[in-house]
Amino acid sequence: MPNYFFNEIWTPFKYVGIRLFRDDDKEVWIKFGNKRRRKLRSNS
Repeated sequence: MPNYFFNEIWTPFKYVGIRLFRDDDKEVWIKFGNKRRRKLRSNS
């Protein structure tokens, strides 16, 4: 699996443990608490 560089997208959900990230390909990933990141949607 390739290495991704993530930028966090600030949302109020961060206060309850839900974090959103954007990778180099502009795809959005979601993370719940201590679980892994997973793709939320794709641009294709």
